[in-house]
Amino acid sequence: MTTKTLKASATGSAILPALFAVILGLGIITLAGHVQASALHDAAHDVRHATGFPCH
Repeated sequence: MTTKTLKASATGSAILPALFAVILGLGIITLAGHVQASALHDAAHDVRHATGFPCH
């Protein structure tokens, strides 16, 4: 009886998260570049309140 062991490729498993990070980063930069400054300020302000960080 013989047993075969399959080895996962380290390169293949590392490319997918890196590719996802690049696509997510480019999406965030693109959206932030096209939104109005007041909307970005309001969103950051709301996140500060939601995390309990004092901003006033």
